[in-house]
Parts: sequence; structure tokens; C-alpha cells
Amino acid sequence: MSSDQSSVGRPIGRLNIVTGLFYMAAFMVYGFILIYLRDFSPDKEQWIAESLDGDHFEARLAHVHGNLFALLNITFGFVMLKLPVRGRLGLWASRLILGGLLMPVGILAEVYFGLWPVPVLMGGISILSGTVALGVAIARGSEPG
Repeated sequence: MSSDQSSVGRPIGRLNIVTGLFYMAAFMVYGFILIYLRDFSPDKEQWIAESLDGDHFEARLAHVHGNLFALLNITFGFVMLKLPVRGRLGLWASRLILGGLLMPVGILAEVYFGLWPVPVLMGGISILSGTVALGVAIARGSEPG
């Protein structure tokens, strides 16, 4: 197994791309639901009136972050495949960037189930840490480990 592959034999970054695409599709569907609620539902006037704060604002925030983080996973995954990102640091960067996907799910869990925002914070810290780790991994280039 070459040093640019993970322990399961797949190149680093592939899982980020696949997960990012499915995640983006899911949050696109959620976006269509939000459009329905805003434009076509029987209570659309109330929804629009409440859309600048509270749960409606948080729901839109989750939609935006879900698609943004999905796009970041796709982009970073592509970068990991094309540049010499190898070894443990590359794997950690990939996993941390995937962990960032907790943030939008955490926002939705907070809105719909009243859960604590711990996944929001974990996801934010994870994607930030993964971005930094990816930068370091790229700067190291083809160095082993």
C-alpha cells in the first residue's frame, strides 16, 4: 500500500468528496422544503414574518452551512487527491474536515429537538482544525508521515 492511501486502501480525500456530494443533496432537499414553507405553505405569511429571527433564521443558517461544508468537503477532497497529501496528517485532516459536518446537523437538532449546541461547536472546531491540518499537510508536500 502506498503512503498516499488510507488504511482501507482508498486515496485520501475520496470519502470527503462522496460524503460531501450526498450531504449537499440532502441539504438541497432541505432548501426546497424551506422554499415551500416560505412561498407555498398555508402559513407562509407567518413563516415570512418570523424568518428574521429565532428558529426560522436558524433553519436557514443550517441550510447554508450544510451546503457550504459539503462544498468544502468536495473541494478539500479534490485537493487531497490531486496534491501530495499523505500519511497520518492527511488522514487527520480528512477526518476533521468530515467532522465539520456535525455543525449544520447540530443546528437542526437544536432547532427541531431543543438539543444543546455541542455538535455545532464540535463541528466548527473540527472543520477549522482540519483546514489548518490540510494546510500543514500540503506545505509538507511529499514528506513521509
